[in-house]
Amino acid sequence: MALLNHASHGLEQMLDEVIQLGEEIVSSGNLEVLRENANLNGESFSGKMSKLGSEYAKWYANHFVMPPRVVQAIRDNVVYVHDLDQYAIGTTNCIFIPFERLLREGFNTGNGSVRPPNSIMTAMALVAIIFQSQQNAQYGGVSANKLDHDLAPYVAKSFSKYFRKGLEYFEEGEFTDELGEVHMGRADLKEQYPRTFKYAMKETEAEALQGAESLVHNLNTMSSRAGGQIPFTSINYGTCTSPEGQLVIHALLTATMRGLGNGETPVFPIQIFKCKQGVNQNPGEPNYELFLKAAECSAKRLYPNFANLDAPLNLAYYDPANPDTEFATMGCRTRVLSDRFGRNHLSGKGNLSFNTLNLVKLGLEHGIALGRRRTADERGFYKELEHYMDIALEGLLHRFQIQASQKAKASDFMMREGVWEGGEQLAPDDQVRDLIKHGSLSIGFIGMAECMKAMYGKHHGEDEEVYKKALEIVAFMRAYCDRQSDLHNLNITLFATPAEGLSGKFTKRDRATYGKVPGIVDREYYTNSFHIPVYYPISAAKKISLEAEFHELCNAGAISYIELNGNARSNPEAFLKIIQYALSQNVSYFSINHPIDRCSACGFEGIIGANCPSCGKHENEVHIRRLRRVTGYLTGDYQTRFNAAKQAEVRDRVKHQA
Repeated sequence: MALLNHASHGLEQMLDEVIQLGEEIVSSGNLEVLRENANLNGESFSGKMSKLGSEYAKWYANHFVMPPRVVQAIRDNVVYVHDLDQYAIGTTNCIFIPFERLLREGFNTGNGSVRPPNSIMTAMALVAIIFQSQQNAQYGGVSANKLDHDLAPYVAKSFSKYFRKGLEYFEEGEFTDELGEVHMGRADLKEQYPRTFKYAMKETEAEALQGAESLVHNLNTMSSRAGGQIPFTSINYGTCTSPEGQLVIHALLTATMRGLGNGETPVFPIQIFKCKQGVNQNPGEPNYELFLKAAECSAKRLYPNFANLDAPLNLAYYDPANPDTEFATMGCRTRVLSDRFGRNHLSGKGNLSFNTLNLVKLGLEHGIALGRRRTADERGFYKELEHYMDIALEGLLHRFQIQASQKAKASDFMMREGVWEGGEQLAPDDQVRDLIKHGSLSIGFIGMAECMKAMYGKHHGEDEEVYKKALEIVAFMRAYCDRQSDLHNLNITLFATPAEGLSGKFTKRDRATYGKVPGIVDREYYTNSFHIPVYYPISAAKKISLEAEFHELCNAGAISYIELNGNARSNPEAFLKIIQYALSQNVSYFSINHPIDRCSACGFEGIIGANCPSCGKHENEVHIRRLRRVTGYLTGDYQTRFNAAKQAEVRDRVKHQA
């Protein structure tokens, strides 16, 4: 009878948890839950509906699915399982979409088939449709890793169409097979048919720009994922040196600089300009002017970010003849280039899932901050770090078994259309195990700065010896991941975690345990991954050089930022020099933060205090949209979309002197 009463009490307690979750969402009583994802309006009807399902799925995974050690590690506040709501059903995270093949062969959305496009305008429209179709088959980001190369053939198709029309219109000749392949690089055609060639160029340029504007607008307005969520889209470009590819890059940058309908800065797609010596980094190189335009665009719109193809980590599998081997990222920072099974390219695979470690908790337990010891217990720290890495990996491997046992039809578009490489060869009821093994399983970390402060009294930006200790910890974690990759024959990698939803969660619970430990648990957030704290005064160059060495160790992805002092638009030379310095330091992925505010009354965009400098309206009279970057991407007005921890982090950001 006692056992029955105990079981009954346990069931009642679980039921109470579920009821409370529902009540908090329905009543908007817990904004931290509703704002966990800054790209989702959790207070809308569809957002609440999404959160009801999401929060129950997390509760279900916690109580009935995950291994007990993982559940306990979560309770210990050391391990965090990202996208826990997707755990039980085996959804995968993110992917680089093979646009080149899908556009060339056509595809089926499940509701109808789509023919290959015959113009750049149509091709760009189909890019948006493919993004939209794929994002429903997964929970993370969807990315194009070489969109300039993928779209160049359709610029050529448009040019050929207009050239044919121009020949007839200007009566300069007839379009015959003897002309051969007509494209923008044909100097002989330009000389022989000058009026036709000029006409075809102008019309193609106009169509490419119109297509780019349509793409940017579509990716900022189509809400198909549950909860009215705009898909997490990223586009990488910058290295295609054909005239057609160059026009794609130019059109995308121009459309981004023009902004949305009322001139607003586009939040999506995340744009990444791929930087490569010999291609776009020095005067005289074919795409150098496009690199300058990319820097100008970033100074105005915060995008593009900059990917460093010359960083040693990214050169390992680089083949100049194959743009699919060029480093690209999902936008937030995810990197999946290498594959122990030989697919050392990007398109057609992605990250499967990742778990993050709270380094601060371990630092508090083994460091000097709590007054328990005079010197840090490094041996105890590393022993416990490895223990929790084992548990984090156990969770990833358990989740992988669930993901691998899924049938191809569960991810529908992704497998049926071969978005995940080889998926089109599977029957609907076939398991996906042999395909998704090419993806990555990643262990991430957060709070290196606060961990060092807890261990040694200073963070790694303040002391050279502490900096070496921080590097040693990350090197230890990377070596662990490499060993486990060999042991389990899977792509197990180390991730510099982007902590949007996670930001503040570890901190809140640690504060309940340890109190407001000065310099460690006295803010609302922990510092992202290995970053120098946003509140620490340091020059831009010093921050870049300190963080650069960590990039090589984080083979699942990393990003570094600096925060610009003043209006970035007014000093393009300094902006460009900062980018080039970061690339020279072998930072793998880099971006510059600067405030972009927009007055809803007059449309002025720039830096706005309490009053708009253009119309004089006060922020209490009109809405001032304050656009900021979080974890690699932009997210609307940070004051209404960010959770409290990220809002606090934005307020604490100091400006770095160039």
